[in-house]
Amino acid sequence: MNYEVKIAAELQVKPLQVQATIELLDGGGTVPFISRYRKEATGELDEVQVAAIRDRIEQLRELDKRKEAILKSIEEQGKLTPELKKSIELAETMSKLEDIYLPYKPKRRTKATIAREKGLEPLAERIFSQASFNLEAEAEKYLDVEKDVKSIEEALQGARDIMAEWINENAGLREKMRKVFLNEGVFTSKVISGKETEAIKYKDYFDWSEPVKTAPSHRVLAMRRGEKELFLMLDSCPEEASAVALMEREILADAANTSVEQVRLAIKDCYKRLLKPSMETEVRLLTKKKADEEAIKVFTENLRQLLLGAPLGQKSVMAIDPGFRTGCKLVCLGPQGQFLHYEAIYPHEPQKRVMEAGMAVKGLVEKFSIQAIAIGNGTAGRETETFVKSLGLPKSVIVTMVNESGASIYSASDVAREEFPDLDLTIRGAVSIGRRLMDPLAELVKIDPKSIGVGQYQHDVDQNALKNALDDTVMSAVNGVGVEVNTASKQLLTYVSGLGPVLAQNIVEFRTENGPFTSRAQLKKVPRLGDKAFEQAAGFLRISKAKHPLDSSAVHPERYDLVAKMAKDVNASVSDLMSSEELRNKIILKNYVSETVGLPTLQDILQELAKPGRDPRESFEVFAFEEGVNKMSDLKVGMKLPGIVTNITAFGAFVDIGVHQDGLVHLSHLADRYLKDPNEAVSVNQKVQVTVMEVDIPRKRIGLSMKSDPFAERGKKMEKSAPPVEAQKAVEPEGSMADKLAMLKKQFGK
Repeated sequence: MNYEVKIAAELQVKPLQVQATIELLDGGGTVPFISRYRKEATGELDEVQVAAIRDRIEQLRELDKRKEAILKSIEEQGKLTPELKKSIELAETMSKLEDIYLPYKPKRRTKATIAREKGLEPLAERIFSQASFNLEAEAEKYLDVEKDVKSIEEALQGARDIMAEWINENAGLREKMRKVFLNEGVFTSKVISGKETEAIKYKDYFDWSEPVKTAPSHRVLAMRRGEKELFLMLDSCPEEASAVALMEREILADAANTSVEQVRLAIKDCYKRLLKPSMETEVRLLTKKKADEEAIKVFTENLRQLLLGAPLGQKSVMAIDPGFRTGCKLVCLGPQGQFLHYEAIYPHEPQKRVMEAGMAVKGLVEKFSIQAIAIGNGTAGRETETFVKSLGLPKSVIVTMVNESGASIYSASDVAREEFPDLDLTIRGAVSIGRRLMDPLAELVKIDPKSIGVGQYQHDVDQNALKNALDDTVMSAVNGVGVEVNTASKQLLTYVSGLGPVLAQNIVEFRTENGPFTSRAQLKKVPRLGDKAFEQAAGFLRISKAKHPLDSSAVHPERYDLVAKMAKDVNASVSDLMSSEELRNKIILKNYVSETVGLPTLQDILQELAKPGRDPRESFEVFAFEEGVNKMSDLKVGMKLPGIVTNITAFGAFVDIGVHQDGLVHLSHLADRYLKDPNEAVSVNQKVQVTVMEVDIPRKRIGLSMKSDPFAERGKKMEKSAPPVEAQKAVEPEGSMADKLAMLKKQFGK
């Protein structure tokens, strides 16, 4: 079926744009490639729109496959009529399609099946007509000892079982009931008796209710998690009387006789036994899917911001993985992130070899010409920062804290073992801390995104949907920045448009055997890297010291001849064109418009010539926490402190203020104005100023505000609009717990 018009209407674009995008996708085009290098074909659709078209056409094609299977099934039963076929073909949603198919769907042996075997269907048909007749006399005709129908009531019960199934399979009624469950349903959560102490983290949900249609994603997922862990009982139905009344209006005749009363009984039985469980399952799946989508959206946006964090760049770095009893693991890295040196220092309790540790740090800074020191923000992080800053190092040496979430996960991974087979876990973790300061994107792609610590209920959502969304996000970030082919890891190359794990490995092996690439064209010599993969990948790969000047830019090789013509037309070389704004100003873009190249591509080329291979990420800025504020007990209500946003959720943002416990800035305290979305005010890694509003040491909760005058409305407590405690706990980076377990293993063995 042709879905271009439908998708175009949904996305508010033109059908031709959708058609061209689908053709490019079907031809093997990736989202980054299509949005960057095929703007004329798509009418300048961006990555989000191209991805939306890809996902929607997949959904609609799945719907088509299901229609084909259903048509085949009904046809094999000999029950397919022209009207039925048309209604199936016109069904626009999977739920509508399944409602139509339900009466024809092969069933297990049901109460209605058993009643039919007893020959009671004609009685059910007579009663369902709701005409007036002698009910008992009619039912008596169906008494049959051999068929196990021994009484009038048994006959009537069998007829009601059949009628209940008919009512349940009424597609129109199911559609109306679905709307009732979605619009009038109420999530009701109660603690399972006897589990009050064990389930204390779900205390806010011990006796909780809210409308299904307005329940936010984090609460839906929290309640479902509590139910899954057998702490809560969860219901999501509308008021029964209201639902049954709707069914009666749809089914019952406007009459008063014994047949009508039998149908009324069948309706009540249908609701309790068939329709209610079915609708509740559907609604819970729908609300779960919606909650998943919201949580995944939060996660992917946080991940994108984290991946695109400002890189320090190619500098000599000392990285310190801090610790008390086991000491601080210290490594020195070269400008390309190469491992140069390792040793352990013990500046803290219980050893407290401060002078020895200080001499070691100062000696290594001088020996390896260290330009920056990265300190992990875990246990002993602030104490280590204070120690390093007290050493009187040259002012040119940057000292900064680095978020180490996931570093210990990386250190125990296959990737780390492959990179550093001879190094201990602890050393690999320190290397990761240093490298993520130099280039967050290049280092973080080596870690499972779920362990990086920016998610919300990431282990509760649909894992396939989450993986696809995260892969899209990482691919978008990697290709948006571009990849230096001669220094990139296999993991980074894997996310380049058109490559994947196999070609990424082949590129690394080719580079190892033959030395650095000197041109993009040389990539075609890599085993299994054919013309299609080259087309998709080449524009995103950079070769900084290539023979051809454009090989270090985002200009695609398919446009090299066009750029050469531009240069020739102004009597210059391509290199001259790249270095001279005066020459570029002489180019009249409309002179180069053709059937395949339009102004969007030409404008992109001109911008790239001005700043070839420009890194779109922000410049690195040094950040420092408030001195003397190292733990929760140092905090006082009213303090104004610098912080870094570590995680954004639907209800606010978590901020690291250097006390080993992130504080929450609730949505209502992110700005002086009303916000619908926290991303309107903050982004992950953003440096912010916050005011301490609440300190709860026993529960490890810190309330923060970013308002200019947070105490102006003192009467309104933050807790009034704050999410339940479980919602706050659930968004604590789940990777951080894995980190803690890994650290314990590291310190005490298995």
